[in-house]
Amino acid sequence: MTGETLSYKCLSCGSPLVYDSKGKLKCNSCDSEYDLETLKKYSESENGDSEFDWQDYKKAFEQNKQNIENTAVYICRSCGAEIETNPQTAATHCPYCDNEIILNDRVGSSLKPNGIIPFKVDRNGLENAVKAYFEGKRLLPNKFKNQHKIGKIQGVYVPFWLFDATLDGQMLLEGTETKSYSDSEYDYTEVDHYLVDIDGTMTFKRIPVDASIKMDDDLMDSLEPYNYSDIVDFETAYLSGFLADRFDASPDDSLPRASERMRNSAEEVFINSVNRSFDTITRKSSNMNILNSSVRYVMLPVYLLNVEYKGKNYRFAINGQTGKVVGELPISKIKKRFYFLLTFLISLGIYSGLAWLIYRFMR
Repeated sequence: MTGETLSYKCLSCGSPLVYDSKGKLKCNSCDSEYDLETLKKYSESENGDSEFDWQDYKKAFEQNKQNIENTAVYICRSCGAEIETNPQTAATHCPYCDNEIILNDRVGSSLKPNGIIPFKVDRNGLENAVKAYFEGKRLLPNKFKNQHKIGKIQGVYVPFWLFDATLDGQMLLEGTETKSYSDSEYDYTEVDHYLVDIDGTMTFKRIPVDASIKMDDDLMDSLEPYNYSDIVDFETAYLSGFLADRFDASPDDSLPRASERMRNSAEEVFINSVNRSFDTITRKSSNMNILNSSVRYVMLPVYLLNVEYKGKNYRFAINGQTGKVVGELPISKIKKRFYFLLTFLISLGIYSGLAWLIYRFMR
């Protein structure tokens, strides 16, 4: 199958245009800049007016299942090369001429996202941001700062589902109140137990779940929060110069994870609402029902890179809107043992001091 591609070209010199964090499409060859409205007028292809709707998509998916799931071959409009892609790729680079390519049929018609947060953070300075993330990490190996290598930083639009829903819940909690008093002979401790039944309804808006199977869920969760007030209508021009994947985890598959996040948040609110009234709170049972769920399909900006150290790659991600850095780091086993031993000795010293004071007081 041969698919349709879309490229944005400089009107002055014909070189590929790249979307930058200032909201412009920029030519790196002649430094010309264009706003999105200008490029819309010169766009070689239209996406159509429809946006993503899950029910409509499921009908279209059944009719075009083979085309959607199979690998497709696209023709680069710059050099004519054939580019083979996986079913999820929505924007990429031509490996032969480095032309910026948007796979129009992957983000058009019923696959068009409902919105997008464009990249706000410029690539310049991201390496320094990652190095700043290393500071203060006491368990890093001593040689890491001088021997690590930061790989290529790649900007990627990651597909996300944003769920809205109402939660109707009921929780049964056990609370305790403890009182202590003494008389001439004994010390007394009185513990009162209470059963607390809480009912409530909560409304949730824009609960995010990444819709890409290959993206690590914990890594994507760690990049939150995003400011969703920055969501704008989707335009293919935002993808130029970046990689992008369409979703491969459906809303039906992702809803249980969103529901779990809602339930955890609701339980925390319920518990905190009575926590100050008791000395301890224990959950006995919980019944949370998700109602009236709806979903929007959006693309969120993420920078991805690998940091290589002693033959092993450590994956990092940077929130392309806020600049927040998250990732995994190597741990020095020697330092880990040292800090464990130090903590143990400090604790032992504290307990020994308390025991000595109690012994002196009781004499």
